[in-house]
Amino acid sequence: MTWLSGLFNPQAFLTAVMQVAARKNEWPLDKLTTVVDVTKKGIEEITAATREGAYIHGLFLDGARWDLSAGVLDDAQMKELYPPMPVILVKAATQDKAADSRDIYQCPVYQTQVRGPTFVFAAGLRTKASPAKWCLAGCALLMEAQL
Repeated sequence: MTWLSGLFNPQAFLTAVMQVAARKNEWPLDKLTTVVDVTKKGIEEITAATREGAYIHGLFLDGARWDLSAGVLDDAQMKELYPPMPVILVKAATQDKAADSRDIYQCPVYQTQVRGPTFVFAAGLRTKASPAKWCLAGCALLMEAQL
């Protein structure tokens, strides 16, 4: 399990995840993308490594919250500024398989609240609402949340 927020260069870690999958499956690296799967587990519940990809933690939602029981993005609750995300499984997939993006919000992940130049990658999070709703709400995942 990797504390993604603690890495100096998280993009390099995500590239390494894709490189391992590319070598294992003999896929061209330039045809791969990162795919996320939000688990229902906390940090202490992960006891073993995954067969493919990597578990990451240390991300916070801004502009929304994660509904753990339904496994989807939901409206933020009052007085809960930056709810923490559960453990996330990041793995590589070919771009054509990852293209099925119905009910998926491509949530930007930033290193800080400044956003803009601190962009890391886009995490596809499941949603029941329209992805446009989360875009208008400014929903993003942050690696550093000032609580």
